[in-house]
Amino acid sequence: MEQLLNMWNNTGIYQISAGQIFMIAISILLLYLAIKKEFEPLLLVPIGFGGILTNIPGAGLSESGGILYIFYNVGIESSAFPLIIFIGIGAMTDFGPLLANPKTLFLGAAAQFGIFATLLGAVLLSTLGIFDFKLADAAAIGIIGGADGPTSIYVANKLAPDLLGAIAVASYSYMALVPLIQPPIMRLLTTEAERKIRMVQQRQVSHLEKIIFPLLLLILVALLLPDSTPLLGMFCFGNLMKECSVVDRLSATTQNSLINTVTIFLGLAIGSKLSADKFLDFTTLGILLLGMIAFSIGTASGVIMAKIMNKVSKTNLINPLIGSAGVSAVPMAARVSNKLGLEADPHNFLLMHAMGPNVAGVIGSTVAAGVLINYILN
Repeated sequence: MEQLLNMWNNTGIYQISAGQIFMIAISILLLYLAIKKEFEPLLLVPIGFGGILTNIPGAGLSESGGILYIFYNVGIESSAFPLIIFIGIGAMTDFGPLLANPKTLFLGAAAQFGIFATLLGAVLLSTLGIFDFKLADAAAIGIIGGADGPTSIYVANKLAPDLLGAIAVASYSYMALVPLIQPPIMRLLTTEAERKIRMVQQRQVSHLEKIIFPLLLLILVALLLPDSTPLLGMFCFGNLMKECSVVDRLSATTQNSLINTVTIFLGLAIGSKLSADKFLDFTTLGILLLGMIAFSIGTASGVIMAKIMNKVSKTNLINPLIGSAGVSAVPMAARVSNKLGLEADPHNFLLMHAMGPNVAGVIGSTVAAGVLINYILN
């Protein structure tokens, strides 16, 4: 009888807490959104499944020695996964839309306003005694507004390693939920007529331009902001492999098997931070709230900048929907812009136009990261 009692006491059913049940339900919700609603399944499936695994009591998968613990420490705490993913993102990126319409760079820059607005907001809340965030913590939280998971992880590693888990969960959750979060903001800030604006055909960008641009971009930005070099360097390296057309095997591997493999491990590692004891915490919930505010401000800023640019220039109007793609969730944000454009006008295809500010957003978030790291650490 005593053995049976011991066996029962060791079961997950006996040990499970209300918090773990809640977090398993949240993880199942993430899987539902990924499988049924197809909200970025490449991210949400491993994150949601990792969340289930980490909340099974007694399994110890996210504790020292557990497989999720190893994934997290090897890949995220070292910043290896974010940098490898940036190589893959670079290899999948086409700078053509940005080079064909350079003024969309302003949309990507405007979307970074969410980063700095949230930084100031976090400092203010700490001053009021609501939270206890240092300036470095506030900067790491603010970078979530760029909707750039790898950059968020990299900056958190540098500035606020104790908040790394919560920041990683927030940034990748909002990246995956772009199709759910952005549309209400975009509809609120635009009229039906603005959503129907058709943009002019972009010029053809030469092969030489596409080879020179990543090299020029890296050299100029890295010389001004050396702290942004790791992220931007990997991004430009991946893009150069794609555009130079002499290492197609390396480019194909980077775009497919490499980035897919790392995404699996990264998603599971992030899911390991959905454990009830770490996630259901006042500070973590505060980071999630501030991250949502940052992302919303970034989305709104891009749309508003497009409207301002249309007021300044009456020719070659910009559809304000593509301004929301200024956050660097590539290519999710661009697809959302295109979807809303098609809702307003079934013949209005905005995807390639939206890729301009989307790529600019990646550059903008890495530059913002370099500025924050340089200012706070030096």
